[in-house]
Amino acid sequence: MEIGVQTKNIVGDKAPLEGFMMLKQAGFSCCDFSLNEYLKSHGLYGGEVNPFFDQSVEALREFFAPKKEAARAAGIRISQMHMPYPNYVPGATRELNDYLLRAVAPKCMEICAFLECPYIVVHGFKLSHYLGSEAAEWEKTLGFLESLAPMAREFGICICIENLYTSIGGHIVEGPCCDARKAAERIDAVNDKFGKEVLGFCFDTGHANLVGCDFEDFIVTLGDRLKVLHIHDNDGIGDLHQIPFTFARSRENKSSTDWEGFVRGLRRIHFDRVLSFETAPVLTAFPEVMKRDVLRFIAEIGTYFAGEIKRT
Repeated sequence: MEIGVQTKNIVGDKAPLEGFMMLKQAGFSCCDFSLNEYLKSHGLYGGEVNPFFDQSVEALREFFAPKKEAARAAGIRISQMHMPYPNYVPGATRELNDYLLRAVAPKCMEICAFLECPYIVVHGFKLSHYLGSEAAEWEKTLGFLESLAPMAREFGICICIENLYTSIGGHIVEGPCCDARKAAERIDAVNDKFGKEVLGFCFDTGHANLVGCDFEDFIVTLGDRLKVLHIHDNDGIGDLHQIPFTFARSRENKSSTDWEGFVRGLRRIHFDRVLSFETAPVLTAFPEVMKRDVLRFIAEIGTYFAGEIKRT
């Protein structure tokens, strides 16, 4: 198995080779390209859209070409990326949501193909509270996914839906894609419809911990539909995106996250893809001079997970 991590807070626009070399030297061979950094969620929820995705596909390819070359030069494979989110803003103007559907999402697919990235993670629509049911929420998400499926089929990209949480009345509750059995059935239905594996799953350990998912059962239920991972830790209260094994539930240091179930689940499905960490906030919590040490530590945890998953 290979080890990956987000490019956020590591690979910059001005000197991308420096960032990719830092990843390589820390022990990573893959990266999760942080495409979502170019259109941030807090702006979208506030009804603000920067003009980045107004550029033509040709201009976007030109913009990302130095990063593609830098990754190649450093020996880092862009193994997954994350589409900007949300893909639909409840209560926003029709113009904004049409822009996300008809401009941002297709251009993200074009960028993904240009960077030769096999997987792109998308967030399902958080609409059950507004529409009255999870089924109605999925229908809206499905329409979005099926609008992109022909591009995914053409480019050889697998779109990955992700288990999410949401907040209602100040409480963290299950969000889209938290039912593994429904997710498996829906993935199979979409792939059958389009005659190719255009849809897969991204298992997010932090989100799963927040809503109390059974890690092992969730992973085993998904089986080979599980294509990518977002590995990070939290205290069970906030989506903190910290280093695994950081939080404990007691003074006896029982981990707040079920890492043993995580490992067992991946072992049972013979997972052999990238162990990818979504831990970008960690890099701003530590002093800048410790960034390389922190990255090496994260990579070492990935190596530990890989050894445990392979162990019989």
